[in-house]
Amino acid sequence: MLDLELLRSFVSVVDARGFTRAGERVHRTQSTVSQQIKRLEEDIGQPLLNRTGKDVTPTEAGERLLSYARRLLSLAEEARDVLARPTNEGAVRLGIPEDFAAYRLTELLANFSRSRPGLRLDVRADQSTYLRRDLERGELDLALFKRAAGEKGGIAVWPERIHWVTSKAHPIDPAIRSVPLIGFPAGCLYRTRAIHAIEAAGRSWHMAYTSSGLAGIQAAVAAGLGLSILSDMAIQADHRILTAKEGFAPIDQTEVTLMAAPDASPATLRLADHLAEFCDTVQAKAA
Repeated sequence: MLDLELLRSFVSVVDARGFTRAGERVHRTQSTVSQQIKRLEEDIGQPLLNRTGKDVTPTEAGERLLSYARRLLSLAEEARDVLARPTNEGAVRLGIPEDFAAYRLTELLANFSRSRPGLRLDVRADQSTYLRRDLERGELDLALFKRAAGEKGGIAVWPERIHWVTSKAHPIDPAIRSVPLIGFPAGCLYRTRAIHAIEAAGRSWHMAYTSSGLAGIQAAVAAGLGLSILSDMAIQADHRILTAKEGFAPIDQTEVTLMAAPDASPATLRLADHLAEFCDTVQAKAA
């Protein structure tokens, strides 16, 4: 087994190109560093340093050992850092809308989880109605959900743009007698908005396709089964946005809010900061 202290002194001598300066780096006397290098050379069975006057350079064997020594020391530092962290930071229960789950948010959450091995991250993608309810019940620590614009409360709020969409390849005739709607099950904010908009325009409607998953809704729209309301980030290349000229006026404004439980832990609030930065970036790109 290679002694890490000896390796540290060896790397310091090579980097400092001398024993005196290396001793200052590792807080050892010159003679102590010299003895450590001698011990390491005895362990390896080969000379590791060329001593030419005051200048010290690695031998061929020393050059080969150097890269391994750096990696071993780096790994030891990493292990020390990990073990110095709390072994159990508890859990953070997060709720997010499904269109955010299908966006780039999952990468952020994965990076956050990897950076905190003592934390258990429990993420649930669901309808905003249920996320809000479960946060109020204490079943979630943090939630990103959609609501009517102008409501109060929340760590941060972002306006949301939503649109009527149809299939690009198989569009629904806007003048159809009964509008076929595609959406989430009852209780979904978008579904309620769509039904109210159709009825306010004096038209009839029927649910042509109901899915609890965003992917199902996106696929049904693309196939031409009906019309739906989707946010900017959920609209795909095979969808087409319908306009007011086609009889589909803009939907009442909605917004996305980030809200934490009153007793949120420090880890929960740190995750909230990351989510807020993510939403700020999404908002900036959409502007």
